[in-house]
Amino acid sequence: MKLIKKLLFIGVLFAGLMINGLGAAASNNEDDDVINEKLGLPIVVYGETLTDSQKAEVRELLNVKDPEMVEEIIVTADDLARLIDGNPNSRMYSSAKITLKDKGHGLVIKRVTPDNITEVTEEMYANAMLTAGVENAIVEVVSPVKVTGHSALTGIYKAYEHRGEKLDKGRMEVANEELDLATNLADNEGLNDEKVGELLTEIKKAIAEQNPATREDVEQIVEDQLKRLEIHLSPEDRQLLIDLFEKMRSLDIDFGNVKQQLEDISKDIKEKLKDVVGDEGFWDSVKNFFRNLFDSIANLFK
Repeated sequence: MKLIKKLLFIGVLFAGLMINGLGAAASNNEDDDVINEKLGLPIVVYGETLTDSQKAEVRELLNVKDPEMVEEIIVTADDLARLIDGNPNSRMYSSAKITLKDKGHGLVIKRVTPDNITEVTEEMYANAMLTAGVENAIVEVVSPVKVTGHSALTGIYKAYEHRGEKLDKGRMEVANEELDLATNLADNEGLNDEKVGELLTEIKKAIAEQNPATREDVEQIVEDQLKRLEIHLSPEDRQLLIDLFEKMRSLDIDFGNVKQQLEDISKDIKEKLKDVVGDEGFWDSVKNFFRNLFDSIANLFK
């Protein structure tokens, strides 16, 4: 009888955990059907190359249950050429859902299909968006096929344009250059994505604090951060990095206005770097947890 009571207790415990988990998931989605009268509906941007079935897949991945609860637009290769001087013959698969938030919310980026967005990470997107002037939004990026993820930025820019917010073309172009350089550094220099994101974020934070007045000042900031983070680049990539941030300085981009959002990106990157280092310890903990759990259940039968 005691054994049966113990087994019933375990069953109730697991059922409670499952119900709590479902409740938490439900509470996370409880705002999906609420219309924000101040900021408007979320905007879903579809790449023009998507087939009808792929578009339906993207809609499902972005949790668009009712098309009436979002604004849907198409981003084209012509938009790519118009907004960032990209290739007008490009194939556009990357899509995104943009939910505008109040000032102070910051940027939250999620790759819904990380296996299909092969080069651009959340931190790379966030850094490029801040460079372009995009702030305070939840941005979900998705693709039904494997892509680098670069064209998603154009869709995000078009979503803001659709809302009547004018983004500076010079900033959008330099943001695209930043994204290209970030992915190239990850490929050419053997740096992991998190380290590249950390480098870009820390340089911007230093620029916000020091407000460089000359190209030499920018060069010194870049050199200081490379040394501090113990990152060694080829002379060519080092020069590309300096050239990029000099362009940002010449455009008078004030990173001081988004310092808190840069801090948030920096915090996320540090957590990911910690996770990369601590993966082995984490899985040991998981393994030990389940071993102890099964041992406890086995002991009930003794």
